[in-house]
Amino acid sequence: MVSFSKITEIFCIVDEFCKEYDQIVDKSLLGNAPKRPPIMSKSEIITITILFHLSGFRTFKHFYIFYIQKHMQEEFPKTISYNRFVEQMQSNLMAMTLFLKTCCLGDCTGISFVDSTPIRVCKNKRIKRNKVFKGIANTGKSTMGWFYGFKLHIVINDKGEILTFTITQASEDDRTPLKQERFLDKIFGKLFADKGYIGKELAKLLFIDGVQLITNIKNNMKNALLTISDKILLRKRSVIETVNDELKNICQVEHSRHRSFENFLSNLIAGLIAYSFLPKKPQIRFQSNNSNQIYLF
Repeated sequence: MVSFSKITEIFCIVDEFCKEYDQIVDKSLLGNAPKRPPIMSKSEIITITILFHLSGFRTFKHFYIFYIQKHMQEEFPKTISYNRFVEQMQSNLMAMTLFLKTCCLGDCTGISFVDSTPIRVCKNKRIKRNKVFKGIANTGKSTMGWFYGFKLHIVINDKGEILTFTITQASEDDRTPLKQERFLDKIFGKLFADKGYIGKELAKLLFIDGVQLITNIKNNMKNALLTISDKILLRKRSVIETVNDELKNICQVEHSRHRSFENFLSNLIAGLIAYSFLPKKPQIRFQSNNSNQIYLF
């Protein structure tokens, strides 16, 4: 369970952001219509949403009713009903997304890794009966087989910090987000990826923007000249697969109990935020020995 000091830290960071966010939003509103003061503040709602993804609970309803409302009355003295909280959580999706973009992403170090992972929204045998994501999600195929839902594309640095992310449909090519300038606008240096990102045109496009795409080669391709350090870092590309595993199994960005698309987005964004607060992240450590460098993670 999350410690009291960690809860306080998360709440303080979220509260500082919400104060600035509210000031900007209030300036852009037309008129001065009187507002009824909310029972729970935006900071409390976002904090509780993040805490769920760090708590180890599997369902948010049990977490809110049996933990927040019973054991955290001192931290959150005025709680609202579960149904009302879910509505408030979805209405604060924009604030959570901006908080993730501005406060939770890492800085590029010149060594980055890119990968995609399936986000399943239902089991395969229920694909034809799924109505929540009808017309939004579709069917795709990964190394683990067919699935119905979306793809989460992330780029991390060697410290395990998420640099950027995007969501696409399951059938989307993994290389498509890399062709969008906004996806890699803060990425520079070397970008390591698996064989699914191989493409001459893509490599040329990224090179113009200051990004060197480095991948393994397929069996029917000519060998490419790589430095020893690049070959070692390619072997350490599994670090991003570990990050994807923690996002799913610790931060719970994936489950099949969504009742709306807004709920799906809220769960995904909150899970990505929660990952940034994990005390330890998968990373690559650089240890120098005389003139040689050994890469460990």
